[in-house]
Amino acid sequence: MKKLLAILLALAMVLSLAACGGGSTASDQNNAPAEQEPTGDAQPATEAEAAAPAADGEKETVELTLWGAENDQELLRQLADEFIASYASMVDLKVEVGVESESTAKDTVLTDIDAAADVFAFADDQLAELVNAGALQSLNEMDEALVNLAGKSIADVQAENGTGAIAAATYGDTLYAFPKEGGNGFFLYYDSDLISEDQVKTWDSLLDAAQASGKKVGMTLASGWYNAGFFLGAGFYAHLNADGTTDIDWNGTAPSGITGVQVTQAMLKIASHPAFQAVPDGGLSGEIATGNLCAVISGTWDADPVQQAFGGYAATVLPTFEAGGQTVQQYDYAGFKLVGVNAHSKNVGWATLLAEYITNEDAQRLRYTAHGSLPTNLAAASMPEIQDNVALKAIAAQDAYGVVQTVGGKYWDPTATFGEMIAQGQLNVDDEAGIQAALDSLVEGVTAPVD
Repeated sequence: MKKLLAILLALAMVLSLAACGGGSTASDQNNAPAEQEPTGDAQPATEAEAAAPAADGEKETVELTLWGAENDQELLRQLADEFIASYASMVDLKVEVGVESESTAKDTVLTDIDAAADVFAFADDQLAELVNAGALQSLNEMDEALVNLAGKSIADVQAENGTGAIAAATYGDTLYAFPKEGGNGFFLYYDSDLISEDQVKTWDSLLDAAQASGKKVGMTLASGWYNAGFFLGAGFYAHLNADGTTDIDWNGTAPSGITGVQVTQAMLKIASHPAFQAVPDGGLSGEIATGNLCAVISGTWDADPVQQAFGGYAATVLPTFEAGGQTVQQYDYAGFKLVGVNAHSKNVGWATLLAEYITNEDAQRLRYTAHGSLPTNLAAASMPEIQDNVALKAIAAQDAYGVVQTVGGKYWDPTATFGEMIAQGQLNVDDEAGIQAALDSLVEGVTAPVD
C-alpha cells in the first residue's frame, strides 16, 4: 500500500494540473513571422498546488474527451480502453470518444476552446492558428509527465518520427502536437509497361515516352496545391503570417538564382507538350478511368483507380525540370495529421499521455492495418507491408522533397487562376514581361489583407 501511495503521489505532482497550460511564444519555423503570444491566459499548477491522492489510497477520477475522424472511431475507442487499462492501478480514467473531422477541427475548437475536447486530431495546416489562439498545449512543457509516466521524452517523440512530420507539428522551436499519420501529398504514378524507370526521372523524357506510347501525362495545374511544387522546388516560398495574411515571393528571384519567370516558362513548356493533359481540379480520378493516361500526378487516394487503369502499376517521386539553366526537383506540399492537447484542459497531463498513446508506434501500426494510413513513426513505416505498397512507398520517398503547407485563405484563388492561365496557354513562353505581370498579379492577390 505504501508503494502504491508513493506512486500516486508522484503521479499527482506531475499530472494533476489545476488549469490549462500556458503556451510559449511562437513563430513560424521556416519563415518566421513576428512572434505573437498565444492568448490562453491560464497557467499550469505548480507541484505544490497539485492535489494529493486520498490518504486511504482511493483513486482519483479523471475524465477526458477525445475527438477524431469518423473512420477512426472504432480504433480510438480500442486505444482509449487500452490506455485506461494501462493506468488502472493508479487512477480511474474515463475517456469519451467523439467525432470531429480533422479538416474542421480548428473551427470547432476555436468556437469555444473551453468546451472543446481535451485531445483532438487536426490537419497540420491548422497548427499556427490553434497556437496563436492559445488552444494548444506546448508539449515541451509536458516532458516531465511523459518521462515519469510513459517512460518517454519529447526528444524521443521527435527522434521516433520523420523530420517532415515533426516540422509540421512544430511552431517556432516548440512541439505542439504528436504526429499521427502522413501521406497527404502527391507524386507520380506511371504505367511501367509503357514507360521505363529512367524515363520518369525528368519531365522531358516522361512526356516524350508518353507521346511515343500514344497516351498522355495528367496533372492539375489550376490549383495552388499542385502547381506550387514547381516554385517550391526552385526555392521559392509561400507561408502564413501571424495576422492571417500570406507572404509569397514567386514573382522574384529565389536563393537558387532562378526567377519566377523562368519557373513559369518551364511550366509553359511542359503544358504545351502534345503529351501533357491538364486536368481540372477534382477531375483526376475520372481522367484516370478513361484509359487515356500512362502517367498521372496524384496521391494515395487514387491508388485503386490507377492500379485498375495501368497494366504496369508503378509510382515514384515527381520528375525534375529545367529552369534558368538548372535542373530542379519538383516538390509537393506534404500533409500530415496531428493530435494536439487542449491547453484549457482541466487534466492537461493525462490528456498529454493519452495523445501520445494514440499516436505511438503501436497505434500507428494499428491505424495502417485499419485504414492504410502512412505512419510517421519511422519504425512503423519500416513494416514490410508498407515497403511493398507502391503508393505509400512513393509518397514516403516524395516526403524528402516536400514542404509543409502554411498559407492563408487568400492564397487559393490567385494561384488557381494562374495555373489555369498556364493550362490554357494564355501566357507566351517568350513574353517575359507578360509572365512577370501575371506573377505580380498573383502575388498581389495572395498577399491581400484578410477581410
